Amino acid sequence: MVDKTISITVLVENTVNFQDLKAEHGLSFWIETEDGNILWDTGQTVLLVNNAQKLGIPLHSTNHIVLSHGHYDHTGGLLEVLKMAPHARVYGHPDLFVQRFVKKRNAVYSVEPVSSPMVKDIVKERCESLILSPDPVEILPGIFSTGEIPRKTGFEDTGGDFFLDIECTKRDPIIDDQALYIESSQGIIVILGCAHSGVVNTLNYISKLTRQGKIFAVFGGMHLLRASKERLEATADAFARYDVQVIGPCHCTGLKAITHISHVFQ
Repeated sequence: MVDKTISITVLVENTVNFQDLKAEHGLSFWIETEDGNILWDTGQTVLLVNNAQKLGIPLHSTNHIVLSHGHYDHTGGLLEVLKMAPHARVYGHPDLFVQRFVKKRNAVYSVEPVSSPMVKDIVKERCESLILSPDPVEILPGIFSTGEIPRKTGFEDTGGDFFLDIECTKRDPIIDDQALYIESSQGIIVILGCAHSGVVNTLNYISKLTRQGKIFAVFGGMHLLRASKERLEATADAFARYDVQVIGPCHCTGLKAITHISHVFQ
């Protein structure tokens, strides 16, 4: 358990409310404790570097970089950060570097930049060590990555038309999707990337891993842009069931979902 002070700072996401900071379609969080720090995802571009400087966040001292999955909007700043912090350890799922594609309005796009064996080699060269595991990993005392998240609900999907081939014949289940959880003195804190595994699947799995029936806080992207009413209601029900006290939806959650969650818990 993390008994000491925990600081969680959003470095970049889709919106911004502070002067001099900039937004992009991407996500990056800075988590700091007395035991060290973690950079959770690296946004779409190097924009997180500018925002970190404005916020006084020392990216050059990054100890651990944990990637939620291999999509461009979560890994775009990785190589730049590794130039600044070559001593950092990088964590992810073994499928992090798998090449993949997304179909939007009848056009097919490669979900770069890390979906390449070449990039994997560059990351290996630039970082202290590359840890790829499908299982939970303790990053710092009391702070864990979930590894691969079991998909058990019938109402959750990846939230988009994702494929493993350019012909779009083989669906990408995005099995590298993972979350981060912190065993704090206030309770379990969950940090999501995109929650392609489903928010409810993720919370259920973390509850099983921690043997805790309550979750104190949930932050991050929830990928509910295309969610049905049933899924939105089931997600809100899960927050209530786990007695979540703080909910911070952002990035790919979607305005409709944020409005629904806000209305339920106002």
